[in-house]
Amino acid sequence: MYFVSTPIGNLEDISLRAISVLKEVDIIACEDTRHSKILLDHYGIKAKTIAYHKFNENNSAYGIIDLLHQGKNVAVISDAGMPVISDPGNILAKKLIENNLKFTIIPGANAGLSALVLSGFDATKFAFFGFLSEKNKEHKLQLEELKNFNGTKIIYSSKYNLNKDLKSLYSTLGEVKVAIVSEITKMHEQVTFATLPFELDEQKGEFVIVIENKEKEQIEITDETLLKELKKLLKTETKQTAFKTLQQKYNLTKSYIYNLYEKNK
Repeated sequence: MYFVSTPIGNLEDISLRAISVLKEVDIIACEDTRHSKILLDHYGIKAKTIAYHKFNENNSAYGIIDLLHQGKNVAVISDAGMPVISDPGNILAKKLIENNLKFTIIPGANAGLSALVLSGFDATKFAFFGFLSEKNKEHKLQLEELKNFNGTKIIYSSKYNLNKDLKSLYSTLGEVKVAIVSEITKMHEQVTFATLPFELDEQKGEFVIVIENKEKEQIEITDETLLKELKKLLKTETKQTAFKTLQQKYNLTKSYIYNLYEKNK
């Protein structure tokens, strides 16, 4: 059982091992058999193909497990990139583990990581959030997670939702810098740098939006100012609550605020 990464644009972005595995397996489970035919024909891969997509993912997972029990070798591919990552495959991976069936991956191209490199933004700490949900409640939760993450953020977007997603990001994150990446590895690969709010006039295909981390402003405060604020808080709050409020607001230790209070009470 193999999860095989396929090109995200240029058909040559596939490993020799991936080609070898796809030629040797008995069955290739494709997100879209018609789309995958282009790649398979290009490399003369003749294995039988079956459909494995988000609409039949749960039932097909059991079908693939049955094939493995029959002694068949199976590869799973998505339309582009690594299966499971914003593509079908996660349910199958979990069920394989539950059934003690071994599987491996054939690594390769990934749009999110490629876009991160093309953006030039800080890559020491980043998070991938996939596509923003169409469901209002989930959409709001995702935006909150984006807001709370302190690092570079990566999301996917379609041509139908790009400007709507950019608007949502602006309403949540404010005037942040973004890199909007499209057609990765293709002839018309494009990286558009902008500061939100921003709209892209022409949208084709799928996009990766890389969001630069906006460092929180460091607030400098003197002991004198801190004491004044503490005195004001103590009029309406207990000592413990007042200490905790200042501790969180200014990222100070509890002992520092306590000692300051004791020296000046």
